[in-house]
Amino acid sequence: MWSRLYWLSVATPLAAVLALMALNPGPLVDLRNGLFDLYQRAAPRIYDPELPVRVVDIDDASLARIGQWPWSRAVLADMVGKLKEGGAAAIGFDMVFAEPDRLDPLSVAGLLPPAVRPAVEAALQGEPGNDTRFAAALRETPTVLGAVLSDEGAARALPAKWGMAQAGDDASRFVPRFAGAVAPLPELTAAARGIGALNWLPDRDQVVRRVPLLLGLGGALVPSLSAEALRIAQDASTYVVRGSNASGETAFGTASGITGLKIGALEVPTDPKGEIRVRYSATDPRRFLPAHAVLDGTAPAGEIEGRIILIGASAAGLKDTRATPIDPAVPGVEIQAQAIEHMVSGAHLVRPDWARGGEMLLTAALCLTLILALPRVPALAAGLWGLVVLGLLGAGSWLAFTRADLLLDPLGPASGVVAVYMFGVLALYREEQQQKQWVRQIFSRFVSPQVAERLAEHPERLVLGGETRRLTVLFSDLRDFTTLSESMDAQALTRFMNGYLTPMTRVVLAHGGTIDKYIGDAIMAFWNAPMDDPEHARKASLCALAMVEELKRLNAEWAATATAAGRSFAPVRAGVGLATGDCCVGNLGSDLRLEYSALGDDVNLASRIEGATKGFGADILVSEATRAEAPDLPFLEADVVPLKGKARASRLFLLAGDAAFAAAPAFKALAERHAAFLAAQAAGDMAAALAAAQALAADAPPALQRYYLQKAEHCRAGLARTEA
Repeated sequence: MWSRLYWLSVATPLAAVLALMALNPGPLVDLRNGLFDLYQRAAPRIYDPELPVRVVDIDDASLARIGQWPWSRAVLADMVGKLKEGGAAAIGFDMVFAEPDRLDPLSVAGLLPPAVRPAVEAALQGEPGNDTRFAAALRETPTVLGAVLSDEGAARALPAKWGMAQAGDDASRFVPRFAGAVAPLPELTAAARGIGALNWLPDRDQVVRRVPLLLGLGGALVPSLSAEALRIAQDASTYVVRGSNASGETAFGTASGITGLKIGALEVPTDPKGEIRVRYSATDPRRFLPAHAVLDGTAPAGEIEGRIILIGASAAGLKDTRATPIDPAVPGVEIQAQAIEHMVSGAHLVRPDWARGGEMLLTAALCLTLILALPRVPALAAGLWGLVVLGLLGAGSWLAFTRADLLLDPLGPASGVVAVYMFGVLALYREEQQQKQWVRQIFSRFVSPQVAERLAEHPERLVLGGETRRLTVLFSDLRDFTTLSESMDAQALTRFMNGYLTPMTRVVLAHGGTIDKYIGDAIMAFWNAPMDDPEHARKASLCALAMVEELKRLNAEWAATATAAGRSFAPVRAGVGLATGDCCVGNLGSDLRLEYSALGDDVNLASRIEGATKGFGADILVSEATRAEAPDLPFLEADVVPLKGKARASRLFLLAGDAAFAAAPAFKALAERHAAFLAAQAAGDMAAALAAAQALAADAPPALQRYYLQKAEHCRAGLARTEA
């Protein structure tokens, strides 16, 4: 139905887009993430100060009051005590205490000069160290310490302070796995109620969009700091990990990953790797408590009691900042806090596991619809449809985000629609240009350049294969061409024919005619195809007059050339026959060669009329139908004669001149005298007919003189037979 070029042009971009969506390369993921980040920036989660999470912030003001970081763990122990007194539900440290406190008094004493060192060390004997004091504070409070899982550096195992129950496929197969951990000091680890991993797993652009709730350490599962803080706050002992093929989970036997994590009373849906995609809110000062306010007891009690307290740093010099979808730099502890808020508030920002497959199906459906529609509708209409589709894709993706917390990518389907539209339109445009070029090449041989250009712009007007149209057909033929050709050699005859046919062809094309063919010295042309021409009979008749005049000009040139060469020259004469009627016109021929041509009874009639011009001594004869369709031209009835191949006699007419002559008094007088001649001839009054013919031959236009002279000879011969 459509060309191979079109199908290739639209199938290639569609296949490329679907392949990219299936392979999901990094740049495509980055682009998709960028779009979802825009969504979050446009509609961030509204911060709710009633959520039970606060951050004790080691900010620049706290450093200015208490001193540079790191602080003594005695200070941290004091902070833990203050939070316990305030009624904190859980306390989490977004930091790793992997080394002994450098500010421990005994450690500081070791740096003193030898002269005073023994006395100071003796005075400190029996006093608990800072780490011991810190461990004691941890032991009395619901506290979670941080650890970093790593494949580099010293590996330290983490004690399992939690239970881990699993349903379905083994979750350790799906989480990011590490060989070891940078853990707190054993004394601190033993004192804390929980240990949580602090690892971030940012995307390629280093933006933290997902927070892991579970990580792998060897063959065991380790919870994150945010998950552990939630567990401790609820005084829960065990996590329940739900994986693919668990009861109630449909995975059709495929190990597709983790589906959710139960933390105490909270059911938290996750992605297959055990991560949550956080629906971030803007940074809000109400989320933070300055560390110095907690230490000096000025922090509002209502901001501590019953809340999960995360301790971390926002001070610029500590460089604990990360990028999120809505902020290029936030403290890492705030991300932990927002992850807890996300889980507690029941937010469920997720890219479903069926999203990519659904987007690919939607892309294929939209593109196939466009592929089928493009050749049938204007490019502008298809473009407007495409814009509507793009708008609906964007609106649907936005509504899915804002109303259902679903991340559905409109970029893949939109890219497919745009690519198919662009390549499809280009292919159709190229085919259209090729078709126009073909029409120009084919029809420039038959019609004028103007008509060929109109056909190229409106090829729908061209019916290939044949159609029935009312045509006016012209045949032109030279008189005594055989005798003429015998007097020339082949090269001279070729030059003569080119010199004759070229100007005659220009005359036909100038009058809007279509050249059908050349038959030796004969020319066949027609009007009213391939373009509609309501004046086809009139234009064909005027063309016949112009051809007669052009032949007069050529005869004058040929005569001058012959005289200059010292040769004799006999004027060349031609006859033109016109007929109007219904014909079959179109691309006719065989599979090997096609020609734009016309067939029909009136084509044969035009040929017979042209042959009759010699017997009538007329330059131009037309059929009765041609005369009827050009009423403003000066026609005179020639005779009713039988033509070869025609069952009935045909009424033929002479063309005396153009429309100006038809309106002149001279034509009116000529027509009256011609009618009198025909009446005398019909009545059998040969004497009167002879006298009328002789008089007309003397006064008629030059184009009709031979006709009247020949009629006079016929009348004279008839009169002689009568007298005999």
